[in-house]
Formats: sequence, structure tokens, C-alpha cells
Amino acid sequence: MNTVSQHRWAEKYPHLGQGPIPTESCVSEDHYRREIEQIFKTSWLYVAREEEIAEPGSYKVKRLAFADCSVILMRGKDGTVRGFYNICSHRGNTVVTETGEETFGHSKAAVLSCRFHGWVYGADGGLIQVPEEERFYDCFEKAENGLTAVHTEVWEGFVFVNLAPKPAQNLGDFLGDYGAHMGGFPYSDLTHSYKYHTTLDCNWKIAHDSFAEAYHVTTIHAGSFPNVFSTGLSDVQLFGPHRTCGVCLNMTVAPTPVAAIAQKHARGSLVAKGEGTMLPPSINPSGRGDFAFELSVAFPNLLLHISEGIWFTHQFWPLAHNKTLWEGKYYVRAPRTNSERWALEHAQLLQRNAWLEDTQTMENTHRAMASGAKRYINLQDEEILIRHAYHVIEQRMNAAE
Repeated sequence: MNTVSQHRWAEKYPHLGQGPIPTESCVSEDHYRREIEQIFKTSWLYVAREEEIAEPGSYKVKRLAFADCSVILMRGKDGTVRGFYNICSHRGNTVVTETGEETFGHSKAAVLSCRFHGWVYGADGGLIQVPEEERFYDCFEKAENGLTAVHTEVWEGFVFVNLAPKPAQNLGDFLGDYGAHMGGFPYSDLTHSYKYHTTLDCNWKIAHDSFAEAYHVTTIHAGSFPNVFSTGLSDVQLFGPHRTCGVCLNMTVAPTPVAAIAQKHARGSLVAKGEGTMLPPSINPSGRGDFAFELSVAFPNLLLHISEGIWFTHQFWPLAHNKTLWEGKYYVRAPRTNSERWALEHAQLLQRNAWLEDTQTMENTHRAMASGAKRYINLQDEEILIRHAYHVIEQRMNAAE
């Protein structure tokens, strides 16, 4: 009889080691500052969905507090999505006034106007109009004073930016085999969304780690999803700095009566087995009948999960060495009937509660780590995604020095 090794992932990926992980990177201000410069300001970062800026002239402003800036993502009349820093070339005011972490708008003429002095920019970033332009001096060149572009590329409807003056890789090369693995899913067909965000008093990696394993499901999620998921992962694969795996169901647990009714009306819950007809062939390569969803991480801060009829993301935006903006977004097919709407609301209520259960541990973890009483954390084999994350960060930091 074949038995599964208790250390199967360490045996598959021996280069990651098996030892404890220092806590210093989670509590050190110096380490945090180097992460910002060497990782976040040089990596491709997911900032928008194409559906959010679907029409020519529509735009989204995404605040990137770690870099003291915000970026404008705008679709031109030619259909192209372009990115720019949200700063006017005149006196440095924000061109679009921000109303939160994400700001949306639409211009029929596909132009942006700074409200301070009325400078007007086109969707290609060019400076179109300067009120009282004749009063500026001969050294002023309109053609040289457009918006400052941000490197912007799109994969599967996900809009990414890179803040580096010259990125080391294009987005396709950065995602590599991970992009192929997670590509082909009908993300754009599932646009009915539930969105949450909050600021947490913890390091961004602590927030990331809380979602990147299934070891905690029997304890933290005993209320929302009691005994629903297996604590073991399936089909762990590492793609350069990125990582992915399957999370599986406990097939012996029956749904509650209300959940069973909801599942008959709409596919909105991860706790019900899906047919898998939407999933790319790269997903669930073992063909497991208990497969629930794919849990993947696109380096550095995007968790992307897909299941039959469902996809969702977590993002962890660093604000300080001890502060993180968490954003959770859950996508399903839009309801067509009141019964489907009720079923989706029921599913999302459980999911929201589970996310609240996850986030309640993070601040306590950071506060305890900051005490210095423990200088290392210990990881078991099924926490391989976390081990890989620290391994990649260390690699990137060392390579930049």
C-alpha cells in the first residue's frame, strides 16, 4: 500500500530547506524599507481589472501608499489601457482627486483635467491644453510636459503596473509558467463581486501567511467551515517567485440544510464540489474528486484563487513595517433570479465570516513577534507556500545588494 510521506513537499523541493524562519523580516523597519525599494518598486503589481475601465475614457486611480503615489489607469479611444502617475506637470497637484484607496471616473472626451489650474491631458498622457499658455516662458515645451507614464501591461484582464524606470522583465516573462498555469479561466465572465478592505496593524507578510496554507482551517474556521476542508495541500507547484496548489474538501461532511438549498440555486460557495468545467487543464492535474479550489500566489502580494464558477483575490499592500492594507475581492456569475441572489448572498456571508476569522489573528501575531520573545517561527510540511515566500524574498533582497 502506498502511503503519503509526511514530508512530501520538503522532499519535492529540498532547496527550500526545513529549518525555522527568522522573525526579523516581519518586525524590522530596515528590512521593510529594503523590501519596498528592492521588491515592491521593481515588481509587477496588480492594480485593476479591465472590466473596471471597460469604456473609452473610463479610468481608475489606485493609491500605492508604499511608494507615496497613486496611479491613473485609463482606457483610450483606441481601446488601450495606459498607466500614469497621478501628478500634474504644472505645480505637482494630483490630476484626479482621490476619494479612497480606489477612485473611479469617466470622461466622454477621454481627457483628464487638473482642477487646480485646468491643465488638460489626453488618454495617451499628452498635455493638450494649458490655460494662458502665452504667459509661460520660451523654455516651456508642451510636448515635454505630459503625464509621467507608468509601465502598464495586461494579463487575462488583470492590469499590472511596474514602478521601475526600466523593468527587468515584461509582464509575460515575469509571470512565466505561472501565467500559463492560471491562464484560460473565464475571469471576465464572473464579474458580480463582493469587496472588502481594512487596515491591519501587522507586517504585510504576516497577513499573506495567514491565507497561504490550509493548516488553520480546522481551528480558525471551526465556526464558518467546520471540518469542510482538508488541512493537506495537493499538487504544489513552484513557478520561479510564484507558487500554487490545490485545496481539497472533506467529502464526508454534509452541508447544513440551508447551505444545501443555497447550493442548488447558484454556484457561490467553495464548500460545494464543482464540476470543474471552467477550469483550465493545468488545474487539479491529479484529477482529485475532492478538489475545491486552486490557491495561488503571484509574487509579491497577490493571492489568486479559482474554482468552478468562482474566483477571488487577496492583496496585501505594505503601509509600514507594522501596518498593511488588506483587500479581499470575491467574484461569481451575476444572479439572474431572486433565488440565485439569495444563494450568492448566503455563500458570501459565510465567506466574509471566514475572512474575518483569518484577519483576527494577524495583529496578535505581529504584536507577539515584536516582543522579541521568539526569534524564529516553525513551519510544518503543509506550510510549504509560506516557506517558499520567505525563500524568494531573501533571494531577491540578497540579489539587489
